[in-house]
Amino acid sequence: MRHQKSINHLGRTSTHRKAMLSNMASSLIMHKRISTTIAKAKALRGYVEPLITRAKIDSTHSRRVVFSYLQDKDAVTELFREVSVKVADRPGGYVRILKTGFRLGDNADMCIIELVDYNESLLSIKESTTRKTVRRRKPAAKKTADTAAEAPVAEKASKSKASKAEKADVVAEAKAEVVAEPKAEVVADAKVEEVAAEEVVETPVVDEAKETETEGK
Repeated sequence: MRHQKSINHLGRTSTHRKAMLSNMASSLIMHKRISTTIAKAKALRGYVEPLITRAKIDSTHSRRVVFSYLQDKDAVTELFREVSVKVADRPGGYVRILKTGFRLGDNADMCIIELVDYNESLLSIKESTTRKTVRRRKPAAKKTADTAAEAPVAEKASKSKASKAEKADVVAEAKAEVVAEPKAEVVADAKVEEVAAEEVVETPVVDEAKETETEGK
């Protein structure tokens, strides 16, 4: 069980592990990017980053300390002359690990470990995507412009409401006319019947006997 074991020995003895990390650190400083397994890359990150931090102070003591770890004069010269100048403004995190998949032989997790400030493609992408945003209050002119822009919208809304109201009135009037027409016809028919009744005159009934008597006289 891995209880409180913070150091990954990588299946090697102490001297073998130190020699391997020293060679990998020298290769990383010289080539700026190497391919390895994720376990070795994580161990190398903790090994090389303190050396880069120490290289920011270019003194004889710092050079001797770094040389005791790397055991390579060319790597020490490259670190103090080139790399330390490139990462001078960075407070830490000089190394990036990028996973690349699995190795065909033993299916080990593979990755690329590189110095952050030497990947020009990623740096250009970050510069193009990053944009400074500053929160500021809107000035009064903008507010007036906004209100002026909102005024035509309000007028259009009021006009549309008025047109809707007019349409509703027209529809209501048409319905009222349709409902009132049959009632008017009924009233007109009633008036015609009354007039016809008034024009009719009752004819008096005359007895035929009385008429003959008057004729005899």
